[in-house]
Formats: sequence, structure tokens, C-alpha cells
Amino acid sequence: MPDIIDAQLALGQLCLDRGGADLPQAIGWFRIAARSGDARAINMLGRCHERGWGVPADPAMAAAYYRKAAERGDAWALFNLGDLHCRGEGVEADDEAAYRLYAAAAGKGHVKALNMLGLFHECGRAVPADAAAARSLFKAAAEGGDCWGQFNHGRMLVLDGAIDRALPWFRRALGSGFPDFFRSMAAALAEHPDPDLQALARQASVLAGP
Repeated sequence: MPDIIDAQLALGQLCLDRGGADLPQAIGWFRIAARSGDARAINMLGRCHERGWGVPADPAMAAAYYRKAAERGDAWALFNLGDLHCRGEGVEADDEAAYRLYAAAAGKGHVKALNMLGLFHECGRAVPADAAAARSLFKAAAEGGDCWGQFNHGRMLVLDGAIDRALPWFRRALGSGFPDFFRSMAAALAEHPDPDLQALARQASVLAGP
């Protein structure tokens, strides 16, 4: 049975990657896989409803799927439900709930959740502001391969004046990011007076595309 579910999930992801007319097929595969109660499939149904992949976007429905998958211990569902509470989409905006969910996801090894916890500690959301904790969390997320963690760890190093140490982390982030991330990175670095950071901003802008 696990092999069958893995295959169904893989077919659903393949349809997602193709996009367009294949999106309804993607959610069809995830529905089939979810019949077994597989938390990964249930989370993907939530993702489809959140993003409007093959169905009309419905963040409230997405939250219901994420909650169901989170109850089964799925780290991505914990993270995704935390994101909805962080943004107040489909559920009540609730920083404390978001923090708890991110912490639970991080406890399962979810590196993107480590980065979000770092932001909460940096900004004092749901917890007292704690720069040392934020830096530690950003570093852990960076070492785990998260592009946002790599960027934020690099950003902290720049604030310390350690640009030479920051540059390799920014370069790693360029190798693992995505268009929206590249746009954010380009905007954040473009005005810095250091020419190496300006060059990275230009690279990020190119990667972001038109």
C-alpha cells in the first residue's frame, strides 16, 4: 500500500509541475491517495485549495485539510497551517497559534519553520524579541538548506559587518530559491553600497525573470 500511495503522490506532483490543464488531474491523484488517510496527500489537498490548483482558491478549506493532516503529524501541514494563521487567511490571524505550529513543524525537522521562528524572535511576534535566538534559528535554517534561512543568516552577518562571511550564504540562496524569493533578495541588496552585494542583487533580479 505505501508504494501505491507514493506512486499516486508522484503522479499528482507531476501533474502539478506540468500545470495548466493538468492541474485538475493533480488534485484527482491527491484525492485518491488521501482516501487511505495519508497525511501527505491530505496536506497536498490543502495546498491545492490554498493556491487554487485545479479548484477555486479557498483558504478556509485549505486550513481544514491542513488541520486534518497536522493531527496526523505531517510537518508540512503544521507549517502550512502556521502560515495561514500568520497571514490571517482562511483562519483567524493568531501569532501565538502560528508560533506553536511552526515550533511543532521545526521539531519534526522542517527547516523552513526554523526560519519563521527566527523571524518571530527577531520581530518579537508571539515571543519577546530575542536577537540571539533569531540568529541561531536563521543559522540552523541556513545549514538545513532553506533559501530564506540562508538569506536571513547572511543578512545578520552583513549587520555584523562580516560581508565576506555573508557572501557564500547569499550565493547558496541563489542556488535554491524561486522567483518571488529572488525578487525579494534583489530588492533587499540592491541599495547596499558594497559592490559584491550589488552584484548579487543583479544576479537575483535576472533569476527572478520578467
